[in-house]
Amino acid sequence: MKSSRIPAFILSLVLVFLYLPILLLVVNSFNEARYSSTWGGFTLKWYEALLDRQNRDLWDAAQRTLLIALASSGISMILGTLSACALHWYRSRLQRINYGILYLPIVIPDLLMGISLLLFLVALGVTLGSGTILIAHVTFCASFVTVVVLGRLQGFDENVIAAARDLGASKWVIIRRIILPLLAPGIVAGGLLAFTLSVDDYVITFFVTGPGSTTLPLKIYSMVKHSKDLPIINAISTLFLILTFLIVWLSQRLTEHQPNRDSP
Repeated sequence: MKSSRIPAFILSLVLVFLYLPILLLVVNSFNEARYSSTWGGFTLKWYEALLDRQNRDLWDAAQRTLLIALASSGISMILGTLSACALHWYRSRLQRINYGILYLPIVIPDLLMGISLLLFLVALGVTLGSGTILIAHVTFCASFVTVVVLGRLQGFDENVIAAARDLGASKWVIIRRIILPLLAPGIVAGGLLAFTLSVDDYVITFFVTGPGSTTLPLKIYSMVKHSKDLPIINAISTLFLILTFLIVWLSQRLTEHQPNRDSP
């Protein structure tokens, strides 16, 4: 019995190590005291301080981050869906190479990817800014969307398409009335995952950003190093943490959703 408790004990230590700092961040966002070493009572003043004009740069960075995340996730949903369909339905001798290209942005270190994208953009003479951040985020987000949609395609019933063709449905009708509705949960789940990855990205964004295109992770890091507004950072981080958890939860629900084959 004692030996059977060891894995559970180790798991508990790992969970505490991973989630205790996040819990402390959320708790300190309601702490009256400026420094987290002492508890000064419950307050919402740090959330009210986010509305101060002095923190306008913080909200500009948050707005820029959300816009880039929305744009990159939308583009990634289109590219990822097309890539997944091509990999699933069109076989070739270069299939292994295609899968290698697909998984490369996922497994490559962020540091290496950020440096390589920076060198590539500079070589092309592209001005660094919000546009280059969008390009960089699409580069790695599209692969995640492709993987999610590919997983959805694994359970795709090809007989539905064959039946639609027998009934005289055209190619576009099959895509619009059959393929897209059946793949929609996987596409949306992949898009939500891409949105989360784009919002949280720091390393790659650090290399491809330019003047006036600071995102929220870069802004928070700058505030931590050069200012004393740690309670405000805790507050804005808590808000984005809640947003991230909601997106991840919704993505998991959509991924787990399966159509009822018994329904008419």
